Amino acid sequence: MTYPKINRRAFLGGAATAISWASFPYMAAAATPVVRLEWQQFKSTTHYEAFYRAVATMLANPNANDPNSWQYWTNVHVNYCPHKQPYFLAWHRGYLYYLERQIRLVSGDKTFTLPYWDWFANPNIPSEFTDSATGNPLYCPRLNTNVYSALDLSPFAATTVNFQRGTANSFEEKFETAPHNPVHNIIGISMATMQSPRDPIFYLHHANIDRLWHAWSLPDGRTMPVPSDPYWAGTFTYANGLTINKEQTYSNRSRLGYDYANTTRPTALPRQAEAGRIIRVQAQISPIRTRPAIRSFAATPARTIAAGQRSIGGVKGLALAQESVSARVTGEANSVKPLQDMLSATAQSFDAAAQGSAAASALAQKSTSQYKSIKIVFDDIAITRAGASGGYFYNVYLNLPEGIDIDSARSRYFIGTFGAFELAGAAHHGMMMLEFPATAALLRAGVGNAREYVVSLVRVDGPNAPKGQVLSIGEVRVELSTETPYIVSPAGTRKPGDAY
Repeated sequence: MTYPKINRRAFLGGAATAISWASFPYMAAAATPVVRLEWQQFKSTTHYEAFYRAVATMLANPNANDPNSWQYWTNVHVNYCPHKQPYFLAWHRGYLYYLERQIRLVSGDKTFTLPYWDWFANPNIPSEFTDSATGNPLYCPRLNTNVYSALDLSPFAATTVNFQRGTANSFEEKFETAPHNPVHNIIGISMATMQSPRDPIFYLHHANIDRLWHAWSLPDGRTMPVPSDPYWAGTFTYANGLTINKEQTYSNRSRLGYDYANTTRPTALPRQAEAGRIIRVQAQISPIRTRPAIRSFAATPARTIAAGQRSIGGVKGLALAQESVSARVTGEANSVKPLQDMLSATAQSFDAAAQGSAAASALAQKSTSQYKSIKIVFDDIAITRAGASGGYFYNVYLNLPEGIDIDSARSRYFIGTFGAFELAGAAHHGMMMLEFPATAALLRAGVGNAREYVVSLVRVDGPNAPKGQVLSIGEVRVELSTETPYIVSPAGTRKPGDAY
C-alpha cells in the first residue's frame, strides 16, 4: 500500500505552527458549508495527504502541552469529555470542530475537513488504518477491525422522539449506549479507554456519530431544543482558553459551517462479510432464542444507600466470562406498593405531558409518591487485565421472559450496555459503579411479580475476544430513587429563518 511521504521540511513547518488559544476563537459559519466525506471517497482527494501528514507530525511531537501534538488532543478528551451525561453529542461536535481546524494549521491545507467512517455501510476499519507497515501513523494496535457485532439501529426507531438525555426516548442516550459504546468496546485496546483518541480511527468514528446525529435531526430539527432554549445556554471547555458556546453546536450546518456527503438515516445493517464474521454470544446458538440461565447468587439486604436512594434487594459475587448469565433479585415485601405507586404516577405524567406543560405541572404537584424512578445498579466492579483490553461487551436486559427471542423483544427489555469502555468512563469519574435507568423498561414490559427482578447480561463478542473471566460485580441491586426519571421538554417552534 502506498502512503504519502513525510519530508523534514513538511514536519518542521507543521511543528512550528505555534498558536495561542486567544487567537483561535470560534469562527462564524461560511455561507456555503464545506463537506465532510466518507473515507473511501476522502482518500482519493488531496486532503488525504494533508491528514496523513498532520497525524504523523502530531504523533512525533512529544510535548503534550502543545496543541500541535496528538497527545494534547487526547488529553482534552480525557480531561473534559462527558460520558453518560447531557451534551455527550454536542461536546464531541465542538471537539471535532477544533481538532479539524488544528489539522488545517499543522498540514497547511486550509480547506481540510475530517473524514468519517460509515460503519453502517462497511463495518470493517479502512485498510489504511490496519496496515502495520513501519511508520504508518494511522495504524494502532486493536483487538478487532470489524464492528458488525456493535451495530444497532434502534436509536433511529420511530419511537425515538426526543433528543436530550433526561427525556423519554432520548436519541442522545440511546445512541451513546449503542452503537457508540459497543464500537469502542469491540475495537478494544486504546479505543476501550478514555485515551481512545490516541487511535486515529477515533476521529472517523466520532465524525460518523456526528453525521448520524445530524441525519436524525433532519429535515426540521426533530424534537431538539430550539436554539433559544435554555438548554443551549453556557459554554463547553476543551482546554485553557478554548471554549465554545453550546448554542454553536446546535447545528453543524448552520452554526459551524460544515455538512456531510451523506445525510440519510440508516435503515439496515450491512451485509456481514465472511471474513468479518462474529460470534454474538459464546456457548449459545445464534440467533439467541432464550433468556440466559438464571444462576444462584447470595442475596444482599434491602437498605438505605444514601438520601433518596433505597436498595430493595440485591445479589453479590457475579463473575463474568464468555457465558451469558441471568441473576434474580428479590425485593423486600414493603417495596411493592411504593414501586407500583411510582410507576402509576410516572405513566400519568407521560399522559399529562402529552396534553401540555400545564397539565404536567399540575399532576406533579398532586403526586404523593416518595420515589420517582428505579435503577439497576452494578456496584464494586473490577476488571481483569484481559477484560480491560475490550473486544466484547454485555447487553443488559431487565425481566426477559423465559423462552423469548431476545432480538425481537429487545426494545421492551433492553436497559444498557456494559463493557471495558463503560467501566473506564465510570472509573475516570472516580466510580467503579454503573447505574442503568429501569423505569421505562418496567413501564413498557409491566411489573409482573413486583418483588422479582431478573437482570440478564448477554455477552457479545468481536472476532477476537478474551476468554476466561473479564469482570466481576460485587453487587447487583435494585434501587428506588427520588430522582425524577424524565423531564418534560416540548419540541418548541423554531423561528422563521432559524435554519437547522
